[in-house]
Amino acid sequence: MRVLIAEDDSVSRCLLEATLQKFGFEVISAATGGEAWAVLQSDDSPSLAILDWMMPEIDGIEICRRVRQLPTATPPYLILLTAKSEKTDVVIGLDAGANDYLTKPFDRSELRARIQVGTHVLELQKVLVGRVQELEAALSQVKQLQGLLPICSYCSKIRSEENYWQRVENYLSEHAQVAFSHGICPDCYRTVVQPQLDQRNDSIDPATALEAGE
Repeated sequence: MRVLIAEDDSVSRCLLEATLQKFGFEVISAATGGEAWAVLQSDDSPSLAILDWMMPEIDGIEICRRVRQLPTATPPYLILLTAKSEKTDVVIGLDAGANDYLTKPFDRSELRARIQVGTHVLELQKVLVGRVQELEAALSQVKQLQGLLPICSYCSKIRSEENYWQRVENYLSEHAQVAFSHGICPDCYRTVVQPQLDQRNDSIDPATALEAGE
């Protein structure tokens, strides 16, 4: 996973880079808020970012606000890095759009734990987006029939919106993603087909049938 580090202090930035690389992450570094904002707007922007609160050009709080306004189905996970630890400061950061915060100087174990939470959230988010896309694709293939359908009491034909009478299977084929294969149900075979077969057999002259078989 790629992680953005936005920190204007070179010592802190290098320490974060080394730590995250040991954790197995690919690191992108930015020394100013302007650089960080440019990275987060790119098409292949990292899915997780650690942003220093106080930075030149654009501070971490403003970056969080801007990122949350970007139209994306997979927003990045933002961790705000700050020396401020008052509850009011934490609330300000979270209200701006940060997912989590980390106080300076950061603890290596705490950094790992908070990043693990972020990666887990991103994985769940990715799965959810995939499920939503699958659902939208399935719904796009479905046409729904709604409302009252006029149907003939005798022949069971349906009257269309254009006032044409159509067979049920023709109407449904036009208005829903269905296809029909024709068969004969047991009741119809017993009440319709079998009597016709019996009548046909009764009408055949046995002598004629014998001659035909010679």
